[in-house]
Amino acid sequence: MKALTSTNFNFKGQTDVYHGKVRDVYSIGDTLVMVATDRISAFDVVLPKGIPYKGQMLNQIAAKFLDATADIVPNWKLATPDPMVTVGRRCQGFPVEMIVRGYLCGSAWRAYKNGVREICGVQIPDGMRENQAFETPIITPTTKAELGQHDEDISKEEIIAQGLVSAEDYALLEQYTLALFKRGSEIAAKRGLILVDTKYEFGKCDGQIYLMDEIHTPDSSRYFYADGYEERFEKGEAQKQLSKEFVREWLMENGFQGKEGQQVPEMTDEIVAGITNRYMELYENITGEKFEKTDTSNLLERIEKNIEAYL
Repeated sequence: MKALTSTNFNFKGQTDVYHGKVRDVYSIGDTLVMVATDRISAFDVVLPKGIPYKGQMLNQIAAKFLDATADIVPNWKLATPDPMVTVGRRCQGFPVEMIVRGYLCGSAWRAYKNGVREICGVQIPDGMRENQAFETPIITPTTKAELGQHDEDISKEEIIAQGLVSAEDYALLEQYTLALFKRGSEIAAKRGLILVDTKYEFGKCDGQIYLMDEIHTPDSSRYFYADGYEERFEKGEAQKQLSKEFVREWLMENGFQGKEGQQVPEMTDEIVAGITNRYMELYENITGEKFEKTDTSNLLERIEKNIEAYL
């Protein structure tokens, strides 16, 4: 199994390329070609080894959910000419990420157990337990950091006061975020899963707000298995989950949280294969379809050929 960790295409009419943490985005006029590589990041750090088939799985999951939510808010997707590629319209992205949480877990729980009761301007009541459902989902936005920098928590009031998003647009972002989370939760429930938390990115094109990037993938979302959730919660046991959190937990167990001076632990072939298998597990559970591996013998040639045929 080969992993795609870098690209350097030069398409006809190409004006720019942006290499993000896990995606390479090529600009061709008003069209963006986003290649979902097999890179993996955690704590805002790109890990040294790629995860075979990860890019394909994320791209295909995102495409399905973009199609399944297009009636809620228009999105940037135009086509998926390759299993690892989405072509879409260029939007001017808002410099914030809309994170929505249905349950108290992950970084929010880590802050809560250390005494924090306000996250991004949202008050969290006393007496909550790890993995407990909020009465209603909460939105805890972050800034959209540049590569190599950390996203920062920010409140709705700060976003508007700093002029990052207008009050009128932010009201729509909140509306869309909650509606998308509701739809994602309904789809997950049909598959025996709980959509715990996720993030959305939005932008504008010709004055209209569009949903951008990937949605409801294991890189941007956390899922619990519904079966056994209540029993594990009552016993205070860890939930069986499908998300990238297991990667973060493995890193923390090995002394890495993205802080200065820390070294990423060795990613053995066994660790890499295990991560691929966990991503496949999520793919098949959330889509209800068996994951079909594509030929990885010459990834760059295949991707370039498919993109050029579309363009």
